[in-house]
Amino acid sequence: MTSLLLLVGLGVAVFVGFNVGGSNTGVAFGPAVGSGAVSKLAAGALMTGFAFLGGWTVGRRVVTTLGSNLVLGDPFTLPVSIGVLFFIGGALFVSNVLGVPASTSMTAVGAIAGLGLARNALATDVVLEIVSWWIVAPLIAFWVSGVVGRYGYDAIEERLAVDTSDGSLLELDRSGIPTPQLADETTPREATGVFLVVAIACFMAFSAGASNVANAVAPLVGSGQLSMNAGIILAGGAIGLGAFTIARRTLDTMGEGLTELPLTAALVVALVSATLVTALSAIGIPASFVVIATMSTVGLGWGRATRAEGALVVDADDVVEEVTDQDVAIDDLYRPWTTLRVVVLQNAVPAVATAGAYVLFSVW
Repeated sequence: MTSLLLLVGLGVAVFVGFNVGGSNTGVAFGPAVGSGAVSKLAAGALMTGFAFLGGWTVGRRVVTTLGSNLVLGDPFTLPVSIGVLFFIGGALFVSNVLGVPASTSMTAVGAIAGLGLARNALATDVVLEIVSWWIVAPLIAFWVSGVVGRYGYDAIEERLAVDTSDGSLLELDRSGIPTPQLADETTPREATGVFLVVAIACFMAFSAGASNVANAVAPLVGSGQLSMNAGIILAGGAIGLGAFTIARRTLDTMGEGLTELPLTAALVVALVSATLVTALSAIGIPASFVVIATMSTVGLGWGRATRAEGALVVDADDVVEEVTDQDVAIDDLYRPWTTLRVVVLQNAVPAVATAGAYVLFSVW
């Protein structure tokens, strides 16, 4: 019976990791695939490798937080672990079906916190620390991105513009030992831009692994059914499975959606968000990449919008003009009501997971 339950638990953990890989690959590598910097196959391979690296190095502290520190005592029996993972996986699956940008980390913390409340064993100080960072980190992302959008975005866009040429980026020089070199049509500027796009995408994959491997296996590691290393390997493999399969659809969506979020803006959001998520994971805080990235996007748009009206610009004929609301549609950069709706939905799914877990474990 125990072996059967363990197989069920492993299956649910793989399901959670599979969904994490599917959703996070699109977020991390959508700009790179959309700009033609990498193929979908290469995106899946890079996502798998860097997510595993993030989980193996930084992600251990997050696994410890969720699996051992959030609830006092030893609450994670095998059946309880399966129940918690079902709530995490189920909530994530529903959010993906409904198109709600829910946070896997917030949902995982919510489900485990529901268990702690039901058993009167919740580590309140740990929860308060996590929630405090959930409030502070998005605010940091908003203001950093807002400053970039107001004062530095145009300069970054000018320097980072990636003008893709026809044909392959690289070719093999076969005059001696075959070595890769820039193709004849590839300019150094294009090569630098492509390198930055791919490097930032890999950094995002690393941060996703650091934060999200715990969501898939923390209950099983906390229950002693899996060792830390085995849990990370299982989660990394499941994330890779999602990256090579269902992520293809999210990559299409993100790549085709670049007209709404320009490549430069996507890279700024990615760099700010991945840096914050990695830093929080390093101190054991399960961070929400979705929420932080959303607030970074909002901050960047708000920063660009606040400089749109009344700003002085120089046109192609070196004539200084004042930007008016007819020149820039501010609503295209920053939509307050849409932002409010997204933030509400992002918090609704974790709240449902918390309430559901509390009810289940109160009567179990």
